[in-house]
Amino acid sequence: MNDSAFPKQPRIDARDKVRGAALYAADQALPGMLHGALAVATVARGAVRSIDTRAARAVQGVRLVLTHADMGEYKPAGHSLAGGFAFQSMQPMLTDRIAYRGQPIALVVADTLEAATEAAALIRAKYDEQPCQVTLDAPAKDIVPQHGSPLPQEMFADKVAGDADAAYAGAAHKIDAEYLHPAQHHNPIELISTVAEWRKGTLVIHEGTQNSGAVRHGLARQLGLDPARIEVISPQCGGAFGMKSALQMQTLLAAVAARKLGQPVKLVVPRSQLFHDASFRPASRHHVQLGADAAGNILAAVHEADHQTSRHDLFPALYTEMSARLYGIPNFRGRERLVRTDVQTPGYMRAPFEHPASFAFESAVDELAQQLGIDPVELRLRNDTQTDALTGKPLSSRFMAECLREGARRFGWSRRNARPASMKAADGTAIGWGVACGAYKAATTPSIARIAATRDGRILFTVGGHEMGQGLRTAIANALMRHLKVEPQALVIQVGDTRGAPQHLTAGSWGTASAVPAAEEAAQALLAELARLAPGHDPALRPAEVLALVQRERVDAEVRRKAPGQPDAVYGRLQGGLPAPVGPVYPEFVSMSYAVHFVEVNVEPVTRRIRVPRVVSMVDCGRVVSPITADSQMRGGVVWGIGAALREISEVDPRYGGFLNADLAEYVLPVHADIGHIDVGFIDRPDPLINASGVKGLGEVAMAGVAAAIANAVHHATGKRIRRLPIRIEDVL
Repeated sequence: MNDSAFPKQPRIDARDKVRGAALYAADQALPGMLHGALAVATVARGAVRSIDTRAARAVQGVRLVLTHADMGEYKPAGHSLAGGFAFQSMQPMLTDRIAYRGQPIALVVADTLEAATEAAALIRAKYDEQPCQVTLDAPAKDIVPQHGSPLPQEMFADKVAGDADAAYAGAAHKIDAEYLHPAQHHNPIELISTVAEWRKGTLVIHEGTQNSGAVRHGLARQLGLDPARIEVISPQCGGAFGMKSALQMQTLLAAVAARKLGQPVKLVVPRSQLFHDASFRPASRHHVQLGADAAGNILAAVHEADHQTSRHDLFPALYTEMSARLYGIPNFRGRERLVRTDVQTPGYMRAPFEHPASFAFESAVDELAQQLGIDPVELRLRNDTQTDALTGKPLSSRFMAECLREGARRFGWSRRNARPASMKAADGTAIGWGVACGAYKAATTPSIARIAATRDGRILFTVGGHEMGQGLRTAIANALMRHLKVEPQALVIQVGDTRGAPQHLTAGSWGTASAVPAAEEAAQALLAELARLAPGHDPALRPAEVLALVQRERVDAEVRRKAPGQPDAVYGRLQGGLPAPVGPVYPEFVSMSYAVHFVEVNVEPVTRRIRVPRVVSMVDCGRVVSPITADSQMRGGVVWGIGAALREISEVDPRYGGFLNADLAEYVLPVHADIGHIDVGFIDRPDPLINASGVKGLGEVAMAGVAAAIANAVHHATGKRIRRLPIRIEDVL
């Protein structure tokens, strides 16, 4: 395959986005469309004893009020991690049970959004309450070992290499510390929303999602329909990063209301309800032990993590998968436990386990470097590896050492004074420099891609994948243009649409690594078909010119591809809306992406406000197929990491449950003034084993390690070791 660099193509959909021509789910304005609003529970746990909807029904324009009494014929779609399709097993309003504060108890549909909202606010319910538990400080009966009878899958087992406990006991230098990470919420710009319409027995769903296949098949299970009678259309998704990775709770409610009323229904969940009715990053607690010799060889590591799940689902954790593979540590033991709490089921949020795990583990590595008197970059270089510590298999590619060296050069790391609290600005501002690494699995999913060339010059391409702002269409366009000699305006790329190719979940940084190789193979298949139609034709001819030559209006091709080692049966999972990813472990190798972040922090001498004036981030993600959007992904990951380290926390009250700061006024995010200069660099060397395009994932690893680098820089600036996030002003007073 052509190993030339991919073109530096601007975002293929940029013009449509700035003109407002790119339509999102809630932009749909269908004829006769009605509007929905939810009434939600005001208790954390229990059951609805009675519900009074009389005042709501009396509001002018109200067409329908649904409660659990109207939903008996419908079924849950099941938890996506237990063979189902939804982000949690419990579908609100199918019973009187209340599992968490903010859970929907009624849907109001009206002619206008204002009428629906007013009516929903008038609904009153009485409850039979039960005590709630919403923190990690739970009784022993609510703490579940992850691996065992509930979750027997090997991927959820403890991660063990060698004898970590014995090696730690005999180590000359030791670190033993606990790190805390709070619950956090995604807060995408596009709220979760559904527009549902029935057309001659077919249910058409417009919804911003990462997983239109699961929405289709989950609704089919809930409604008792053939999936062929459901179409899910999601050409754009205005931010997701895990929140929209499965069927949401509002989709069924909108579909039921639309069927009962015979008109389209739009249901947009407001942000205050988003905090309770979509997944979130669970709170977690990490116990890390490191043992090393005087030369800086890390001989042993133990990483034990507890994290929050719901009472009705077990949301498994994979924190130690990254920490076990970050370095060449011969003796490692990792285990996770799940803490049942009275919340909606948590889920994936950018670098879902890798961000908290890297904060804990890389903070401990920094503590070890200080104890040993070894430069933090040098300590990491001494523990580099080309072999996977857990399996003994070779790594498909690993350029983390190159990331460390080049990042240190760009940052000017050699000018760092190693002594904490030693670097000051003229006005007394404390200056701290920190470094941390992150890793993320290089996963791949099966794909079925269909391509066509038409005589009027268009290239029609459809594949499983979703455009969430990460630039998937642009990456696909770069791949197609590399082979087909066409301009970007000739490309018609369909993703997120069940009317095209079968749709797989787009998450886990496998979107580009799955869709781009499929696009390249499809382009080659199309060229082969053109060569069959017109043997010996001039290779400089464009597809449309070849079709004109042979008097054909169109030519089609289809390719199927899967990850190394996957059986053909994975195509059945793909076509059934079920996830079928593999990685980082493949039959012959292990594949990961890596990032290294160098951070400077300034701590003001009086207010003690922490600022981040500059960051240098170096990444090994295989071949960079879309340089412009890759750079954007990295900068976004760094900004998110700054927010996660210094701003973001979903506050809870253990007495009443729910999340207290359920809006963007009190859920504090970084703003432009918080962000300094971000220098991003890529190794840009293709992975020789994972796929023919040499592509590994980028979106998640971009964030992994940022928070740890900031925490390490804060320690360097102040001498204070902060082991919980977010880092607050009072922590450095």
